[in-house]
Amino acid sequence: MQQTRAVISLGAVCRNAAFFKARAGGAKLCAVVKADGYGHGAAQVAAALRGTADLFAVSLVSEGAALRLAGVAEDILVLTPPLCEEEALRGLYYGLIFTAGDAADCALLARAGRAYGEPPRCHLKCNTGMNRYGTDAPSFAALCAAAEKGCRVEGVYSHFYRPEHAPTREAQFALFRKAADGAETRFGRLVRHIAATGGTLAGGYEQDMVRIGIGLYGYLPQGFALPRGTLAPAMRVFATVAAERAYLSGGAGYGAHTPSGVRLYTLRYGYADGFRRESGPFPLCMDASVREGDAKKYEELPVLADADACAAACGTIPYEVLVNAGRRAVKIYEG
Repeated sequence: MQQTRAVISLGAVCRNAAFFKARAGGAKLCAVVKADGYGHGAAQVAAALRGTADLFAVSLVSEGAALRLAGVAEDILVLTPPLCEEEALRGLYYGLIFTAGDAADCALLARAGRAYGEPPRCHLKCNTGMNRYGTDAPSFAALCAAAEKGCRVEGVYSHFYRPEHAPTREAQFALFRKAADGAETRFGRLVRHIAATGGTLAGGYEQDMVRIGIGLYGYLPQGFALPRGTLAPAMRVFATVAAERAYLSGGAGYGAHTPSGVRLYTLRYGYADGFRRESGPFPLCMDASVREGDAKKYEELPVLADADACAAACGTIPYEVLVNAGRRAVKIYEG
């Protein structure tokens, strides 16, 4: 097969989810399946986690709609605020929960709700330091006032930007609790959440819900560690040997490298399959990788087993490695 194969263990995803659910101490588990389930297949991951996850989170309205069409009935939280009325109307149609991060988000959602004939469900986003989305904690009352004009507020949340750093984490948590307290004076009891994978591992920040992303797929944020075997990486990627030869002269793909061995083989995977030039032991050559050694044509060999190691080689994080590696691969599910 010319395409790479991503072999995905749904059993590993379920075991990882069970670990974090136990760690959450009774808080709801929000399984983050944005970016096609971090490259693992959002619909398949969501189906596997039915009964374990209490709800799901995606980045885009289109991702939430795709989950609904795949039969996911649980609540779905969209982490990016809608950027046009069409997205808001689509989210209303599919029964999604929106993020409202500022007064403009609230106004857009309210207009869409009036047009649709139903107020949009939303969680308010408080910015406590990440500075991505949300209203700053000192001004959070203004967001609450805007949300009163046409939104059905059900939750309030924020995001740790340095979950591994206790002083920063504590400062953010204090800001969040104060903002959430103020929101509840207006809207009554809300679902509070600030801990993602890192915050859940740090402990003490579970509130009403935790949002687990990279941990579901067997990896940890920077600055955290667990005993070996606690989590299981869920994805392995394989490529086919497309050619083999005795080395006579020249190089091995583009560049000045001169092979030291007597045999070369070519694996059919490359940049468009989501891999970077530095991601393997030999530089990629467009849609292939020429390697030294003895392998048989049509043999399948692993090209990704450890996203941490690949990320270290490329100077990035496992999230980027996983979403890219799963992008063009044929997905094969186990468990």
